[in-house]
Order: sequence, then C-alpha cells, then structure tokens
Amino acid sequence: MLPANRRPITISTSDGLKLIGEVATPIGERKATILCFHPLPTHGGMMDSHILKKAAYRLPAMAGLEIIRFNTRGTTSEAGTSEGEFGGGDSERFDVEAAIEYAVTVAGATNLWVLGWSFGTDLALRHARDSRVKGLILLSPPLRTTQQSDLDFWAADGRPIIALIPEHDDYLKPAEAALAFASVPHITLINVDDAKHLWVGEPSVYRVLSEITKLLSPQSLPLPTEVN
Repeated sequence: MLPANRRPITISTSDGLKLIGEVATPIGERKATILCFHPLPTHGGMMDSHILKKAAYRLPAMAGLEIIRFNTRGTTSEAGTSEGEFGGGDSERFDVEAAIEYAVTVAGATNLWVLGWSFGTDLALRHARDSRVKGLILLSPPLRTTQQSDLDFWAADGRPIIALIPEHDDYLKPAEAALAFASVPHITLINVDDAKHLWVGEPSVYRVLSEITKLLSPQSLPLPTEVN
C-alpha cells in the first residue's frame, strides 16, 4: 500500500440504503477520479476484489489517480456490508447513480471515469449514463445483462469506452467481443494475451493498471515495478 489520503465513506441511495466504501486520494495533484464497480457479488465480487484493491493501493501514488470503491447493495467486504439485497443488476441502478453523485458533489471529482469489472461492466453500460462521467473503462465485459439498447445509447453518445478483453476469458473472448461491440464504432478494444477473466497474476495486474494510466495519466508511465 503506497501513500494516499484514505477515508471510509458512506453513500446514500435514493431508495434509502447506505452503501459502504473508501476513497483513496493522491497526496499531490489529482489527475482524474475513477469510480469502481466490482464483479458479481454472488460469486465473491466486492470492493476488495484484487484489481480494484491494487488500483486503490498503487495508482494514487504512482499516477495521481483518485480511486473510489464501494460495495453495491447487499455486498460484504472487510469494510462491512452495504444495506439492501442483491438486485441482479437492476436495483443497482440506484447504487450507480448515488455513487456518481457522491463522486461529483462530495469528492469533488471534475474528471470522473467509471471502471467496471465483469458484473461491474454491465452496471456501467446500463446505468452510468450521467453526463458528468467522462468515459468508461471495462474489464472482462461479459455482456450478461447489457441489452442492445444500452450499446445503442453509447454508440450514439460518443463518449470514450476502453475495454480490456482477456485472451482466455470465460464469457467473451476477443473475437466474440469484436462482434458483440460492433455497433459501438468508437470503442477501443484491447486484447490482452494470456490473460483470464479474473486477471490473476502480477503481469495481468500490471497490464490493467498500465492501460488505465495510459488513458488518464500517460506521463506517469511506465509504472514502477518496485518500491524504493
């Protein structure tokens, strides 16, 4: 864990729930804020899922990026359990909207990006349409609950979307992803050799964090591999 200003947060949804989370803010200049949506909670996904946790541990210091993580409704991590029950990605719309509102009005984000991983990519594509979001970063999108109408929205909207597609993904491999996202002409699909859906292993973690940094803080590359 590298230095950052870290604080626990509570996000209040419009349907009356309290969601727990954490903000990790750079000690120096904040180049962008990344709001993270975690993988499927019924399969162990939470705000501490390893890519999101490592992003929060490293990127504030390494790249000047603020990381906001939280547990969607009914999800548990070491920080605690968010109120409510898992809604299959439907009632989580209120969580997404509340988290964006928090990022802008409380955290003061002016360059806000959404990072979704697996289940979190469906939340991003379906519900993160707020005009204050600058763009989407998708890790291992399964397109499990995303509809063609959602893709049509983003195709017409034109905001940047970056999707990292693992070579050995369990749900959507690179060739399949190219077809699935064909209706979104401006999306950037980044195929990652040897990677899997869960991005296990330090080479995969380093690649993901480097691609995020390349997009939002390119002057910070290459990311260090050791801490002095």
